[in-house]
Amino acid sequence: MQQYNVIKNKHQGALLLFRVGDFYETFGEDAIKAADILGIVLTARNNGTSKIELAGFPYHSLDTYLPKLIRAGERVAICDQLEDPKANKGIVKRGVTELVTPGVSYNELTLEKKQNNFLATVFYGKKTGVSFIDISTGEFLLAEGTVQYVDKLLQGLKPKEVIFQKKRKKEFESDFGTSFCMYMLEDWVFTSDYSIELLHKQFKTKSLKGFGVSDLKSGIIAAGVALHYLNETHHHQREHILKVSRIEEDRYVWMDKFTIKNLELFTSPNEGAKSLIDILDSTKSPMGARMLRRWLALPLNNKEEIIQRHDIVGEMLSNNELSHLLEDKVAKIGDLERLISKVATLRITPRECNRLKEALQCLKPIKDICNKSLDGLRLVTHDIDACKEISDRISKELEENLPVSINKGNVISSGINAELDELRSIRKSGKEYLDEMLTREIERTNITSLKISFNNVFGYYLEVRNRFKDQVPEDWIRKQTLVNAERYITQELKEYEYKILNAESKILEIENQIFNELVAGISKYIKKIQINALIVAKLDCLLSFSLIAKKNNYSRPAVNDQSDLVMKKARHPVIEKQLEPGVSYIPNDIFLGKEQQQIMMITGPNMSGKSALLRQTALIVLMTQIGSFIPAESATIGVVDKIFTRVGASDNISMGESTFMVEMNETASILNNLSENSLILLDEIGRGTSTYDGVSIAWAIAEYLHEHPAKPKTLFATHYHELNEMKEDFSRIKNYNVSVKETGKKIIFIRTLKEGGSEHSFGIHVARMAGIPNSIVQRSEKILKQLEAVRYSKDDVKIESKENSPQLSFFKLEDPVLEELRDNIIDLDIDTLTPIEALMKLNEIKKLLGK
Repeated sequence: MQQYNVIKNKHQGALLLFRVGDFYETFGEDAIKAADILGIVLTARNNGTSKIELAGFPYHSLDTYLPKLIRAGERVAICDQLEDPKANKGIVKRGVTELVTPGVSYNELTLEKKQNNFLATVFYGKKTGVSFIDISTGEFLLAEGTVQYVDKLLQGLKPKEVIFQKKRKKEFESDFGTSFCMYMLEDWVFTSDYSIELLHKQFKTKSLKGFGVSDLKSGIIAAGVALHYLNETHHHQREHILKVSRIEEDRYVWMDKFTIKNLELFTSPNEGAKSLIDILDSTKSPMGARMLRRWLALPLNNKEEIIQRHDIVGEMLSNNELSHLLEDKVAKIGDLERLISKVATLRITPRECNRLKEALQCLKPIKDICNKSLDGLRLVTHDIDACKEISDRISKELEENLPVSINKGNVISSGINAELDELRSIRKSGKEYLDEMLTREIERTNITSLKISFNNVFGYYLEVRNRFKDQVPEDWIRKQTLVNAERYITQELKEYEYKILNAESKILEIENQIFNELVAGISKYIKKIQINALIVAKLDCLLSFSLIAKKNNYSRPAVNDQSDLVMKKARHPVIEKQLEPGVSYIPNDIFLGKEQQQIMMITGPNMSGKSALLRQTALIVLMTQIGSFIPAESATIGVVDKIFTRVGASDNISMGESTFMVEMNETASILNNLSENSLILLDEIGRGTSTYDGVSIAWAIAEYLHEHPAKPKTLFATHYHELNEMKEDFSRIKNYNVSVKETGKKIIFIRTLKEGGSEHSFGIHVARMAGIPNSIVQRSEKILKQLEAVRYSKDDVKIESKENSPQLSFFKLEDPVLEELRDNIIDLDIDTLTPIEALMKLNEIKKLLGK
């Protein structure tokens, strides 16, 4: 326990798995926690005068239990025996060999195949720096910028763990929330010189200029801290982390965290609903799926790069031979990225080496067929290197049918090592000799059921059933008595046991040596194989785009540098896949441009599809700019550099923010960051407050966007029919409505976008459809009629243009309570009213007004 306490004190924030014999044990608070998470038995043992809790599991079950601890958000320190217990007397030396955290793990069962396992580091400096490292693939990224930009990257790349300065805890939680698995380090780690030293040591360079990151001072500090953390967690095998790449802000479309959430790119808040990534992902390999997620988080804003991707998708669509070969070969390649990382960290198994060989053998056919195709594909696959020398060596040195572990034996092929072949011959002849011995002893003793077996306690033995024990020769030595049999050894048996076991151990030793040399040979190809993995992942993404385009009837969009967005018969890519069989999605046309139709003001009833129309426009732009074809008959997309959305209603109770406050925060983010090529989607702005406040705010925001020099393209969905009047004073605002058909008291949603504003919201109809009690619906209709009977005319409300006055003037207030108050006052006979009666009537009026 003294030894345990010393090690535990060094890793106080981690749950310590302490190796004792054949078990990993946990003690005290760790044991209570482990028993709860893992569902294992919690026991207790007296330790001197005190009692201590224990919970443990067999060491060979580590792969079963470790993922459960990591998924529960625990940091786990694995403490192993560093000496052979047989060769030492007293306490065996122990030490932590690995510290596994949610963001730092190689264990396949803790990793999600289709997602990166990023560890992020955030540094607050003159700018906010951030880095992302995935030790399971070797990817290392860094960036710096505003807090909003770093927040967008954290939301898009979804790290499993985030590290930051201990003194900045409150600031971090205010800026980025509390949903991440967080770990804090002391400020001294976040220094420039120390970070640069760690990066130079990692990449064996004297400068970072070759990586294009030398000017990102805050980003460099964040990246250096990530390497420091890997050292602290005992992850020293990092030969696969060969470079650090810059995330270039101006190369990708800006989307703030609200947009990523509102467009449901990766997750949906609704149970069972699909997100955009679910529709787009038809990749055949895990590394392709991971790259696709990154493409979706970081869409391109470079026209030439987008068109190149579209060209390749089009070629794959039209060339069936190319498409079928890529489907087959990419699926066989599998997760080449994580396989080669296992080579670098010396964690690869013999079976995985064979998988690596098979993956490399698939590369030549891919390169050959792409070389016969268009220039874009030849350019993408130009750097593929099938690494034939190493794949041939794996084929030559390893057996075909391999065990999971090197220690299981029969890994190395015959003819590779003469001593190994000789020892195998001894082992084989030794077993044949045992068979001969058994036959001879049966003849000598006439014990017909005699057999020779082996166990780890006393090696080879002769087993005799009880009914034959009187026939056992005197020179046999009894070793064990069972219920139905007895076990014996002989001098001859022990001599052959020594020869066979000695051969077995020597065979394992030689096989381990040859296998380790093979892995060292493979490690020389890490850089080439990582490049291969990157190329195959890119092909996999583009192949996925071609497969979904064919399956879902997508078309190729035209991309240019102009500002217009033109979509003909556009559909929502996610909703159309969730409709009931036989129900088709109603397509719509969208046109936005700076000169004629900058703002589309869309009105229409609840549930008519206004929000879906807004979202589908943004999703089609996103799909275009990641290189995918789109759900539309045709489209011309002027490259967008920023996408902003304000859709949906929610509050942020944990931060003390109301629905309206969240809405205003998101809207403020849009208005403060818009650009010339922005696309803005605003849904129901102002609905979180009173009607008049809401109309005022919505009007002022629409006016601001219209008059802004950037003239951002905007879709503005609203229930405030007063906003239809804006088109009279603002030339680039056009009114549209999502049409419905009324039949009696029922409405049918046509879902077609038509020019012109709508005057009705049909909220009562929707309430009836939702199952609101009929009495409430009828009462609502009665109140609505009363309100409409005295509704102000257009002349009563005048919203003046910006030049005259920004204020809204309302001359009549209509409300059922005020009507009742008016009727009460009219019915009063003031001439006969006593002072006391007047005071009582005034009190009634106060109560009526809720005062």
